[in-house]
Amino acid sequence: MTATGTPPSRRIKPWLLWLVLVLAVAAAAFAAYFFRPIAQAAPPPLQAQGGSVAAGRYLAQIGNCAACHTAPGGAAHAGGVKFKTAFGTLYSTNITPDRETGIGRWTYGQFHAAMKHGTRPDGSHLYPAFPYASFAKMRDEDIASLYLYFRSLPPVVQRNRDNEMHFPFGNRALLHFWKRLYHKDAAFTPSPQHSAEWNRGAYLVEAVAHCGACHTPRNMLGGSDESRALHGGAYVDQVASGEYRQWAAADLTPGQHGLKDWTASDIRDYLLSGRSRRAVVHGPMTEVLASTRHLSKADANSIAAYLRGIDAAPARWDFSALRSRVDEGEIVYTVHCGTCHLPDGKGDRILGVPLIRNPIVQAKDPSSLINVILYGPDLPPPPFNSGRANMKPFGKRLSDEDVAALATYLRSTFGNNAPQVSPDQVRRQR
Repeated sequence: MTATGTPPSRRIKPWLLWLVLVLAVAAAAFAAYFFRPIAQAAPPPLQAQGGSVAAGRYLAQIGNCAACHTAPGGAAHAGGVKFKTAFGTLYSTNITPDRETGIGRWTYGQFHAAMKHGTRPDGSHLYPAFPYASFAKMRDEDIASLYLYFRSLPPVVQRNRDNEMHFPFGNRALLHFWKRLYHKDAAFTPSPQHSAEWNRGAYLVEAVAHCGACHTPRNMLGGSDESRALHGGAYVDQVASGEYRQWAAADLTPGQHGLKDWTASDIRDYLLSGRSRRAVVHGPMTEVLASTRHLSKADANSIAAYLRGIDAAPARWDFSALRSRVDEGEIVYTVHCGTCHLPDGKGDRILGVPLIRNPIVQAKDPSSLINVILYGPDLPPPPFNSGRANMKPFGKRLSDEDVAALATYLRSTFGNNAPQVSPDQVRRQR
């Protein structure tokens, strides 16, 4: 016993007091950062921005606003498009200038806050299915032009549908913490190490066209993994049957699993016409073509320069030792695919597209490849013409095992390198 009567073994150690103090300070700092209001700087006056309706129309076209805010058979920009996510189902809103059901009462400051900070006029948070994480990088002048353009549209009376979110994601207040983790409101900064053309392409890809919304991987909270920007992502959209299934967005970097074999002309042609010597647009990308076909030739070239000038996604390990049923897949390919895509996978100018180092074939997630095999490529409607033979769906001709074997064979040959596909993966896509 000590003079105070406290056993030495029970005396609080000084280092433990310091540890408790440090943890308390860290917890307080964490709480102060995550719970404090997110500052929103007011934009400069609209009149000082130099925006125009014509510029806004072009930005809205290449930013694909109509695809997300125009329901099939509905009025342009009146909302109602369905988006299925892991957090629930959302419906796009009416962005016509109707004063009761659209954005007709919005001031420029409120519109700017939605684009830049992801907030509604009442201060509540917008769901990031509206890609404000990308739009925040836009210049104030361009946001002003978009505001002027949408104000010039004919108003449409159409009330917005209620979202159907899983608990607890219907509580918009939770998005405060999501923004603390994943949202930055800084505008795009040109890189002095690159050309004006490259920087223009970067601005279009990262901000206006928001390509990373689909082509960048996301974590379980829906945040973009910027360390793997444009390495390929996954999302849910409709297949040809009208049901919602997973799709894989291709790697857009110049790596061996992405656009390594694509020239600048290949990228430009694909964006402007939906076809090139390397690929034909299909699936959800048909909606994107409705946007990219409006690009000026200079802007399409800028996007190509940017995509060819970014860092390539790292090469993968060789998965060949882990694959099985490759021989069975080769038989399926020879019987059903080889005539158009040729035995060597090089394809033909008027038959099948090349399969050699094909970004869709060797995407980390095989969903898009499986969807194409099961449902066909789901091309844009007429007057679009692929210039090639039309691929038919094989979902009724081939079993899950056959499709899995075929997909594995494709991902194992022709210079492609991707994991094996299982019958269960095929079954989930049916």
